Amino acid sequence: MRTGLLTEGGYPYASGDAGLWCDRLVRGLGQHEFDLYALSRSRHQEEQGLLPLPPQVTRVRTAPLWTAEGDGGAVGYGRRARRRFTEHYGELAGAVCAAADGSASGAVADRFANALYGLAELAREEGGLGAALRSDLGVRTLERACRAPGAPRTAREARVADLLTVTGHLERALRPLSLDWYGEDALGAADLCHATSGGPAALPGLLARHFCGVPLLVTEYGVHLRAHYLGQGPGAAPAVRALLAAFHGRLATEIYRRAEILTPGNAHARRWQERCGADRARIRTVYPGMAADGFTEADESPDRADPDTLVWVGRVEPAKDLVSLLHAFAEVRRREPGARLLIVGSPGGPEGTAYLGHCRALAAQLFPDEAEGAHAVGCNPVSFDEIGSPDAPTLPEVYASGAVVVLSSVVEGFPTGLIEAMFCGRATVSTDAGAVVEVIGGTGLVVPPRNPRALADACVALLRDPERRARLGAAARARALELFTVEQNVAAFHGIYLEIVSHCPVRRDLLDASGAPLPFAAPAESHVPAHWPATPTWALPTTEPAR
Repeated sequence: MRTGLLTEGGYPYASGDAGLWCDRLVRGLGQHEFDLYALSRSRHQEEQGLLPLPPQVTRVRTAPLWTAEGDGGAVGYGRRARRRFTEHYGELAGAVCAAADGSASGAVADRFANALYGLAELAREEGGLGAALRSDLGVRTLERACRAPGAPRTAREARVADLLTVTGHLERALRPLSLDWYGEDALGAADLCHATSGGPAALPGLLARHFCGVPLLVTEYGVHLRAHYLGQGPGAAPAVRALLAAFHGRLATEIYRRAEILTPGNAHARRWQERCGADRARIRTVYPGMAADGFTEADESPDRADPDTLVWVGRVEPAKDLVSLLHAFAEVRRREPGARLLIVGSPGGPEGTAYLGHCRALAAQLFPDEAEGAHAVGCNPVSFDEIGSPDAPTLPEVYASGAVVVLSSVVEGFPTGLIEAMFCGRATVSTDAGAVVEVIGGTGLVVPPRNPRALADACVALLRDPERRARLGAAARARALELFTVEQNVAAFHGIYLEIVSHCPVRRDLLDASGAPLPFAAPAESHVPAHWPATPTWALPTTEPAR
């Protein structure tokens, strides 16, 4: 089976954690062929080069989303092409500005889809859309849609600067429409398109389905629409936020409508997809696969754990709510004077650096350096480290050093750090955020977010009960090994690939007299890479003696 793997900002580039899962998937499915179609996010990412690829990867094609101007502009549009562009782009902008509630939602979704595919066909015939989208004609078309009757008030109040900002964002988001990936020598030759995220990464899959009938599989371990909502800073103008949110919402709806199967990474992502119109019958939850070997070794040496130490691991940023954790630890210290807290992580950008400084200052204020005697050096019961330091050389050793692993987030997607702790056989205390409850499944304690007293009560309960810690840690390790390994992830996608192809057994190299592919020209069995005997085994003569 040939699979067109669609990525954005990750695999096969050398940077980014998103590529790790893709690499494990490709290497785990060695019986299939993969063509990689990658959208890059930055020049720096491209300059770092590609990862070493396994032999089953037969082709790699890349396209940038980071350049200021799109490749292959539309400067040479004639009168008819300009008229078509105005019509289709006006329909798309009108669908973005239209209200999509109640009975009108289906009509708006159809309007958006027809306009999107109309623009794709125009880009295919004329060589691109970039210059047209950025032109005065494109801005005026968007402005007319914002000023049309029935448009929301925020859209009607859009200023010229807001329209230019939205235009630039739409040009970058729609840049996949101008790529030359949709012929029989590219995605059209694939048996399946697998988009590793929603948004622009899934757009080539939509077009391959539209132009060539290639079935589409969409995997979302972080819902693209949710990430867009969270990424809109408070400084953005209301009109910009409203228009871009509407665009990405319409795009997500179209992706979920057209995908043969959706594979969210957890129930939290699944609910987002269902609210955007995804059919529940076409959703299969597939948990991300993680390498367990290095972490499970930590469980084999329980004597390394300090029975009085709490461990927090993650990226330092406000969403992790370390302030609540420090206040909770103050209550823990009041009830368990020998307790210690180890915080291990790097700041996430400038905001994370400032937040880390604030947390260090708070820790120094809450917990003055303590000394055992008049001639001893004082130390703080809260320590901050990074992976690679002498006290925290590797992640497994960090988890192994403590008795309880704590997660204090107020916003969380899929908590990979929690799974790592479960692989290590550690008892956990977590806040109820994102997919935490789904991951824990009763093998740890869960408390409400932003509740330091509840967090402290749970930590003290486990610190005082080593037998309970051991039971919870063993149950957590068993659950993680059953659900969250690379092997189960690869096996799940292997079955989904075969399921999709079995329902779409079209061979594009078998054509009718007009050059169109013959539907169902090859049976589903032809996709199974094995030799099957002409005579079934049950029909062969038996060698057993007659009785």
